Amino acid sequence: MIIEILAAGIVVSACLAVFVDEAVYAVTALAGTFMMTSLLYAFDGAVFAAVFQFVLGVGTLAVLFLSGETLSEKTVSAKPSTKSLLVVVASGVLLSLPAVLLTVSSPKKTAYSGSFSQVLWQLRAADVIIQGLVVLTVALGIFIVLYEKKTRSGE
Repeated sequence: MIIEILAAGIVVSACLAVFVDEAVYAVTALAGTFMMTSLLYAFDGAVFAAVFQFVLGVGTLAVLFLSGETLSEKTVSAKPSTKSLLVVVASGVLLSLPAVLLTVSSPKKTAYSGSFSQVLWQLRAADVIIQGLVVLTVALGIFIVLYEKKTRSGE
């Protein structure tokens, strides 16, 4: 039951990260997505994947928090409305209902054998490398934007 709750929480926090207008709130929702994904891996026995996801999430969030605070425009009343937040949370819950309520039968024979963590790393090796490259690209892009902003203000 805890796995299903974590899966629903991941979907809801990912929806909030995409649809919330304020940068700080969106990054906080993304932090929830990363942390719940890490917990999901840990509960499934993939400790190394959980640690990797946690470390990658912390690095990404540090970059996004710093850049969000530096680059976002300061508004006086940017608090999201309760109605819009409830709509996003309700849509996230609706999106996660099939995963929570339906069961999928696994085939009798699988191509991979071993523990969950071994299978995870065999199937997700390219995904993990690409995820690291995306974070590096985002960090470099933010560095370039901040450098350009500094050189323009210094002129």
